[in-house]
Amino acid sequence: MSSLLDVRSLSCGYQNQVIVSSLDFSVDHGEIACLLGPSGCGKTTVLRAVAGFSPVFSGDISLAGTTISSDKFTLVPEKRGMGMVFQDYALFPHLTVGENIRFGLGKSAGNGQQNRIADMLDLVRLPDLSKRYPHELSGGQQQRVALARALAPQPKLLLMDEPFSNLDTDLRQQLSLEVKDILKEQGIAAIVVTHDQQEAFAIGDKVGILADGELQQWGSPQELYHHPVNAMVAGFVGKGELFSGVCLNEFCVETELGTLEFAEPCCVAAGENIELFIRPTDLKPVVGGKTASVKSLEFLGDATRYQLQLNNGRKVEAMAREPLRIEAGDSVGVEVSVHKPIVF
Repeated sequence: MSSLLDVRSLSCGYQNQVIVSSLDFSVDHGEIACLLGPSGCGKTTVLRAVAGFSPVFSGDISLAGTTISSDKFTLVPEKRGMGMVFQDYALFPHLTVGENIRFGLGKSAGNGQQNRIADMLDLVRLPDLSKRYPHELSGGQQQRVALARALAPQPKLLLMDEPFSNLDTDLRQQLSLEVKDILKEQGIAAIVVTHDQQEAFAIGDKVGILADGELQQWGSPQELYHHPVNAMVAGFVGKGELFSGVCLNEFCVETELGTLEFAEPCCVAAGENIELFIRPTDLKPVVGGKTASVKSLEFLGDATRYQLQLNNGRKVEAMAREPLRIEAGDSVGVEVSVHKPIVF
């Protein structure tokens, strides 16, 4: 089965300014894709181009095999069969919850509008709130109403722009997982724009990393975390440090952390210079060593974070889940526990 959405060689932006260029990705039927990246990287620009709100400078966008945007043609947003959920919810304050959802339906449901509204409210777990007004709802409830309004006309694709960013941490985690369950239950594909890596990994079947106006990598959360294509992607999806090394053989590398031996090959030939990306969770201080000194430590409940200063003056972060008899000022070794290193 072909993809639902295909974005090919897309360049887009505002007025005459190119924000994103040479973008290629696809979204399958029922798939949730996340566009992830720092503020200003062009995530919302891409979403607006898919929605039909922003022009395409080059390339094209196709939905179910039909071109909906190119440099010569743009299908108007209301004819694209897409739903949109905005960061600020964009509910009409003078309309009740039920009336807001009815607005999303237009005339599409005919005499069945009331049943459709009731179905949508049941779907988003707000069955008894149709007569309330937006100002009478919590932020999480308003977001659910916005979702219900977007889903009411049964869109082919749902577009969500930072949909949970106005909520507190616990609520955004809860609601993001609820939204994922709802979309999967309905079989609706979605593109979610976010700057939150945990959020993208929690709800995305596929994640695209945008930076410097380009799509750095597109793949599953597991692919991005374990097989990043460059140091930028590696650092964005998981905090870590780059360490220069010289290969001793295919399994051993000499670094400022000492000689590191890995279970899987990381080198091609002895004498080769490489860069290792190692995360704090793969570094652990060892009592009695002389590789580093402990500058500070922070107890996190299920783990302790250590700030270490290597003998060459470089500061690195390490984590340990088990209790260690280590205090600030102690000299320690540094153990690297990563099974297969990320090599650039």
